[in-house]
Amino acid sequence: MGEQGAALQKYNQELVKCIEQIKVKRYELIQEIEKEELIKAELETELSSVKRKLDEVNISLSKKLTLKQNFDLAISESEATYMKIVESSQILLSKVRRESELLGELTD
Repeated sequence: MGEQGAALQKYNQELVKCIEQIKVKRYELIQEIEKEELIKAELETELSSVKRKLDEVNISLSKKLTLKQNFDLAISESEATYMKIVESSQILLSKVRRESELLGELTD
């Protein structure tokens, strides 16, 4: 019976040793989990901040693009109107020249 008791005590010591090793590995894993949870929380905070900034930039960009379209329209309409004025000026100049020539011929 002494041999069985010694074998049982040896198995018991190995079992306790294995359980302690598992506990150490679990503790190390818990430490790693806590570190990664902190990193995750920091990244989520950064992500939230970046998303907020992106939303602000998108809103600003949308307003500016709308404003640019208004400028483009104003420029386009102004240029078209200006071209009509130039054309009218050319027509007027041609008419005044002809009238001047006719009046010059009549006074000669």
